[in-house]
Amino acid sequence: MNLDLGGRTALVTGSSQGIGAAIAAGLARAGATVGVNGRDAGRLAESVEKLRAEVPDGTFVPVAADLGTEEGAERALEALPDVDILVNNLGVFGAAPALEISDAEWRRYFEINVLAGVRLTRAHLPRMRDRGWGRVLYIASDSAVVIPAEMIHYGVSKTALLGVGRGFAKEAAGSGVTVNCVIAGPTHTEGVEDFVYQLVDRDLPWDEAQRVFMREHRPQSLLQRLIEPEEIANLVVYLSSPLASATTGAAVRVDGGYVDSILP
Repeated sequence: MNLDLGGRTALVTGSSQGIGAAIAAGLARAGATVGVNGRDAGRLAESVEKLRAEVPDGTFVPVAADLGTEEGAERALEALPDVDILVNNLGVFGAAPALEISDAEWRRYFEINVLAGVRLTRAHLPRMRDRGWGRVLYIASDSAVVIPAEMIHYGVSKTALLGVGRGFAKEAAGSGVTVNCVIAGPTHTEGVEDFVYQLVDRDLPWDEAQRVFMREHRPQSLLQRLIEPEEIANLVVYLSSPLASATTGAAVRVDGGYVDSILP
């Protein structure tokens, strides 16, 4: 399969580490120029250097902006005004008792997990449509479908993304632009390691802690392990490529069989 993205420009939000960094690396390997986004310019510069070491032939553009705000979205547009591929990966998560989540925290989750992607789609989709080619992706989660009791605010924000993706796909209908969601399953990132240790004994070695977490808190997983970020990135790169031209308005799962469904 030829996933050539040469001549294309991509922006991956929240890509200084974890799944976002893996997606940025994957798109760069396929030939795209990739905007790498983070809030802190210093840390972002370090992340870009790591990506350049990982993908020596890749072209990376740092986009320092807090995309959970309107001002941050404007800064991102100034840094990278025109993209062919928009991957809305930015998100926050964390455990909290359902009845103790404040209005302010609900708003914060929607600003970052939902509205950040809406703003950028609103800015970039018209130009993609005018050109007759583009890719918009939202990184959702198994939590969008199986709402976790320990973080319902996160799950609901990801559920909203599925509706956002389907709605913008209708806006792009017939234009050559595809809009899709990727339902990522429990994935091994630094942030998830912290989350796992919120729920299991912090004295356990990581391999054992991971197994306990999956057994006690994610027993539906058919993979029975955490997914590696590169496994998410592989699907994103495919959906970003010309080969995925007939896939739009979809919620495509790379969840290790976590969601108990025979439909994608």
